Amino acid sequence: MALTPAPPPIESEQIIIHLREAEVELAKGQTTAEVCRKLGIAEQTYYRWRKEYGSLRVDQIRRLKDLERENGRLKKQVADQALDLAILKEASSGNY
Repeated sequence: MALTPAPPPIESEQIIIHLREAEVELAKGQTTAEVCRKLGIAEQTYYRWRKEYGSLRVDQIRRLKDLERENGRLKKQVADQALDLAILKEASSGNY
């Protein structure tokens, strides 16, 4: 039995769009199960997305992703500087 490859992950912006579509359909009276079937996702996925992204807009998600990237870059820069400092301290004490 051959395994099918997993679908590619959905971008945060696309999740927000799906959640807004779900809100519209739910307001029309459809059940959560019907909406999830229409979107091609599991109900558990819908609730997880709603918990994580429910109150965010697309522009807020983009800003969040930008800030996360910048934070990672800055953490790497601090780690590199700490390593440089440790090397300089060791070299200046003559323990090389």
